[in-house]
This record gives sequence, C-alpha cells and structure tokens, in this order.
Amino acid sequence: MQPDLSRLNARYEGDAEGALRVALSGALGKIAMVSSFGADSAVLLHMVAEIDRDVPVLFIDTLMLFEETLQYQHDLAQRLGLTDLRVIHPEAATLDAKDPFGMLHRGDQDACCDLRKTRPLEQALKGFDGWITGRKRFQGGAREGIDLFEWDEAFRHLKVNPLAGWKAADLGAYMDEHALPRHPLVAKGYPSIGCAPCTSPVAPGEDPRAGRWRGTDKDECGIHIVDGRVIRRQAS
Repeated sequence: MQPDLSRLNARYEGDAEGALRVALSGALGKIAMVSSFGADSAVLLHMVAEIDRDVPVLFIDTLMLFEETLQYQHDLAQRLGLTDLRVIHPEAATLDAKDPFGMLHRGDQDACCDLRKTRPLEQALKGFDGWITGRKRFQGGAREGIDLFEWDEAFRHLKVNPLAGWKAADLGAYMDEHALPRHPLVAKGYPSIGCAPCTSPVAPGEDPRAGRWRGTDKDECGIHIVDGRVIRRQAS
C-alpha cells in the first residue's frame, strides 16, 4: 500500500532532516539509501549516519567508475562509520553476454546504463520498500519538479529525496560546517561525477551536469522521467 505522499510532502517540505527521519523510522517500510559517492554525496551520507549508521547504503560499482570515486567511497564510508555498505556490481555473466569488450557505452549509452546500473539496482532493492536518493531540483532537467516523497513506478518503490529543495550553496555550507571531505575530482572541474568514459570536466559558467554524457540529450543513468512517469529503458 502506497503512503499518503501528498501529506508527507506538505508536512516535510523544507525539512530535509525531518523527511529523512520519517523515512528511516520504519513507518514507511524498509528503506535503503542509494549513493553514488559523487560530488556532494557526503552531505546526505552524513545526515544518514547521524540518524542511524546501520542503514543499508547501496553503492553501484558499474566497473567503469573513476579510481578517485572508489577511493572516496572507501574513505568516506569509514569516516562516517557506515556499518552496512553494500557494493553492488553488474552480473559477470550478463556483462560477458551483453558487453564483453566494455564498449557498449560507445554505441548505446542507455543500454550500458541499464546493464551496469539500473538492473543491478533493481536486484539490490528487492526486499526493500523504498530508497533514499540525493537528487535535487536545482540540478535541472527531469529533476526540476521532484517531490520529497515520490512513487517510483518503474521499481514499484517509494523514493525519498530529502535534499530536493537544497541549493548548491546549502550543500557547500553543510560540508564546511561538518568538515566533510570533497570528492577529489570536484577540484579538477567535475561538479557531477558518473562513469569515467561518460563524464568530462565542466567549464566555468556551464551547467553542473553538462559533463555527463556530453553531446547527447541523455541526463539520467538509465532512469528516465517522461510526463511525470518514471520509465526504465530495457536493454535488448
């Protein structure tokens, strides 16, 4: 049974910590956090750790991530004392069948994301009723209209976006206040960080996500929002 999302959104709009606490209270079912350990992931991870360090944190290692991301994930998880970090990989047999040479991203980025990120996430979410994301409205594109609490039709799960209303300045201020380490690639011009082959530096004045799948109209990792509905593209 879906919770009353309109009531939750009205109650917790502008209250990221409150939204996170109710999500982790058990009142909405069993909830996991999904983190990319990207540019500003430390903010939400720190909030979660302050509430409950035993919350399952799912990290999808697509096997195409920057080495800096893998090291950052290891160091930050230890620093925050996360006790249930689950590193999720795509299935080896599926990779051998669909992308044996690791070149699928050059011909079909959507299929590559589906194979390496969306399908593993779908498997990892089995047994959970919902998941927490770090999406924010200011990131633009399909994220501009997100609510704090949403129903994800593709995964048939509750999706919680505690930082939906936060701005870039809010994230920076929080990281400074709590002395949280930045992802090492941020200083090198990567304000949004995904897989290494599909992420490039961003020039001053560019949209922060301009370096993700540069030169294409793609702006999400295998999950697309069309007319308010979440559509998951299936790889052939």
